[in-house]
Amino acid sequence: MSKETKSADNILEVNNIEVIYNHVILVLKGVSLTVPRGGIVSILGANGAGKTTTLKAISNLLNAERGEVTKGTIKFNDDEIQSLTPNELVRRGCIQVMEGRHCFGHLTIEENLLTGAYTRKDGRAAIARDMEKVYEYFPRLKTRRKSLAGYTSGGEQQMCAVGRALMASPSMILLDEPSMGLAPQLVEEIFEIVKNLNIQEGVSFLLAEQNTNIALKYATYGYILENGRVVMDGVAKDLRENEDVKEFYLGVGGEGRKSFRDVKHYKRRKRWLA
Repeated sequence: MSKETKSADNILEVNNIEVIYNHVILVLKGVSLTVPRGGIVSILGANGAGKTTTLKAISNLLNAERGEVTKGTIKFNDDEIQSLTPNELVRRGCIQVMEGRHCFGHLTIEENLLTGAYTRKDGRAAIARDMEKVYEYFPRLKTRRKSLAGYTSGGEQQMCAVGRALMASPSMILLDEPSMGLAPQLVEEIFEIVKNLNIQEGVSFLLAEQNTNIALKYATYGYILENGRVVMDGVAKDLRENEDVKEFYLGVGGEGRKSFRDVKHYKRRKRWLA
């Protein structure tokens, strides 16, 4: 496959990036990943591994936290985007849904959704059509559309956050910890909607997720981060069957379920970082 063809097949290419906070704290060390056009890719790892930092490097939100990309390149639709502002990137179709279901609590669900369309120039009719489409994917939001977001459940707020991203008419969504704090049934529901959006609307997804099991169930490819480095990557199905992944992230090894103390020992396993 030629380099040109390979590039055309990827909506996102992150090449050997390094991220430093406060000019001294090295957080990401040579991270590289790609998201194929129309794909679902997961970034996996424990808390503090660098997943959120990777997403913020892509969406250019690091400056608000005194962070910066000091090495490497990030391309979205074949254009380098490090110098773009976050709102310019939104206009190009790359949207981040932040960890923690950031909704405007004093606004209704419908008002929250409308804030996602603030960069659009295609008129009220197109926005109204997309609003109805969001309600088709999230019927619970239609029921609660006049409710203040701050008084809705965690699952409804997560749906609202994803729906708001859809209102910006994205080609790729960066989704940070969508399962956090949600009941397993709701997590499954959210990921089913992500899959449907991917298949039916052609939206590409890059997910940062601690729940390795659910992420690898829905993603096509995964990258595992540890201490700011990619230590393993591969097709999602292969990662699910990998013995190290089973032991260190799914809690199951050859002898059955491991205790947390056993799982922690992976940090001293040299072959994991080979």
